[in-house]
Amino acid sequence: MGNTKTLALALIGLILGTALVACDDGRGGAEAAAKQLASAVAGLDVRPVAFDGRDSAVANDQLNQVFKALQPVKPSVDAGELQLDGDTASVPLNYSWKIESAEWKYTVDAQLRKSGDKWLTVWSPGILVPDLAEGEILSKSTQSPPRADILGAQDVQLVTYRPVINVGIDKPQLDGADAAASARKLAELVGVDPAAYVQQVEASGAEAFVPAITLRDNSSRTVTDAEIEAIPGGRAIADKLPLAPTRTFARSVLGTVGEASAEQIEKSDGALAAGDVIGTGGLQQQYDAQLRGKDGIVIRVQRADLTAAEIRDAPSDPRRIVFEIQGSAGTPLKTTLEPKLQQIAEDTLAEVKPASAIVALRPSTGAVLAAASGPGSNGYNTAMLGQYAPGSTFKVVDSLAMLRNGLSPESKVECTPTLTVDGRTFKNAEGYPKDSLGSVTLRDAFAHSCNTAFIAARDKVTQAQLESAATSLGVAVEAPKLGADAFLGSVPGEAEGTEHAAAMIGQGRVLMSPLAAAVMAGSVAKGAPVSPVLVLNPDAASGTAPATTAEGTPSAEGTAPASTVSAEAPAPAAEKPVTKDEAASLADLMRAVVTSGHAGFLAEVPGGPVGAKTGTAEFGKENPPKTHAWIIATQGDLAVAVFVEDGGLGATTSGPLLKKFLTAAAAG
Repeated sequence: MGNTKTLALALIGLILGTALVACDDGRGGAEAAAKQLASAVAGLDVRPVAFDGRDSAVANDQLNQVFKALQPVKPSVDAGELQLDGDTASVPLNYSWKIESAEWKYTVDAQLRKSGDKWLTVWSPGILVPDLAEGEILSKSTQSPPRADILGAQDVQLVTYRPVINVGIDKPQLDGADAAASARKLAELVGVDPAAYVQQVEASGAEAFVPAITLRDNSSRTVTDAEIEAIPGGRAIADKLPLAPTRTFARSVLGTVGEASAEQIEKSDGALAAGDVIGTGGLQQQYDAQLRGKDGIVIRVQRADLTAAEIRDAPSDPRRIVFEIQGSAGTPLKTTLEPKLQQIAEDTLAEVKPASAIVALRPSTGAVLAAASGPGSNGYNTAMLGQYAPGSTFKVVDSLAMLRNGLSPESKVECTPTLTVDGRTFKNAEGYPKDSLGSVTLRDAFAHSCNTAFIAARDKVTQAQLESAATSLGVAVEAPKLGADAFLGSVPGEAEGTEHAAAMIGQGRVLMSPLAAAVMAGSVAKGAPVSPVLVLNPDAASGTAPATTAEGTPSAEGTAPASTVSAEAPAPAAEKPVTKDEAASLADLMRAVVTSGHAGFLAEVPGGPVGAKTGTAEFGKENPPKTHAWIIATQGDLAVAVFVEDGGLGATTSGPLLKKFLTAAAAG
């Protein structure tokens, strides 16, 4: 009986043992190894993983080289259902990468092999990326869509892609020639600093193309391909860049386009990378997001030792794309600039040495037709951002305040040779006609710009009334439809004594830009305040900069002129807009400047009658003081302001420039 029981227990143990062996076929260990592998790859650290055919440290280095281009992003990796076949197993690894706003998913198979009581991962680059071979890695690049154009009136292309050549030394083509000698010859040929370029070439790798300069590829190019190629390693690579018609065309308004600088990249919080093309200054910077569109992203497999030169010279791309995010094109920026008028304005200012500007606008719509800053502005947007005392052009504002106090163009005012206010003596400009002294009409005092007559009105015209009259004419008022950074003037609401007297002749703390002066003239022509417009579709992209400022803009190129006067913030709107009757009286006064005043030379301008007002404003501490030269004018549906920073008298300096501009504009 006892033996029978013992035999039975033995049989049960044998059966149970066989069952346990059948259940524990190695799957548990394989699955644990698969999960460890997935977790290690997701952490980009496979040193804890045991590999078959590769040291773990070496495998880890290879993994990080493969994925280096995607860092600091890490993948999510999950082990799928394991397939067991004796001492081998196969497990799918499901990858998911977060690439910008998209997700890159793929699956690879990893092979496992049991060695003794351990499961090892069979090493293959293919467990990282589908079909990845030894010696291959991933590369990541952005593909920028073509930058959108900036358009002018009637959608004429102002900034669009135009042909250029990138001139430089292609080091693989030196063929043993001395790199420094070639660099020096090329620098001298194209007019860049030889020492700096030689240093740049010598510091570059053996496979580098080192650009020296980018030239417009048009009929005006003086450096020929033959001259470039005659220098060992010299090369001209054809390309296209977003450019205005000329290098200077509306440059301070439009801005420029180029590769992001190291400083811009650093400040972008990862939004920019080396090689990205962005706008700098002006509208290009303000509307960069709209014009750039959205970059595409391409992830490729390539040989780890593949050079840029090999990619460039290959008949077809030796890399293969494994993931791609399509970019989206930017939206063209529409402006009101008239290319012909803008070019005429720039041509008019071409020989003016001090900072200068011409602004022309259409009073009926507020459209800014030209905003040119001369070469003396050194890249600063004098036309729209300059802050200067407007001098006697401000007598348009005085006159409106005087009209509102009951005067008319025929009213008598006293024009004396001098006038003393609190110990300070004011006088008229040199050469003031003696026959316009004494008791004269407001029209005559305006036509000849009698300073003393307008200063004498200070007791009847308060500073608050001056401020109100200025805003009535669109000065020192926000311009919500402008779509660009601008300074539209500053007129203090409080001033007494000599400061109030100075304000009556556009000095003291009164400031304007040439744009503001054109707005003032345009409001007279329109018979209502003009609100200037430059950008027609500012809402096409979000995050645009404010339209009007008190201090200018940090994005402007060039350097703002020093000023001892602090500008005040613009008013939201005019509380008392100029009326058509008031504007008609002001137009009468402006017309008299041409018919009987010191701008008679404008009577010769072809086309409709011209109304004008000159202005001369003292600045600085020199004796005699330097002066700003101004003139504003209206002709039909055109208002113009001309300014020269250090220009003598408005009539003799800015006046001839205005005549030249209006005459050329009339000729079309």
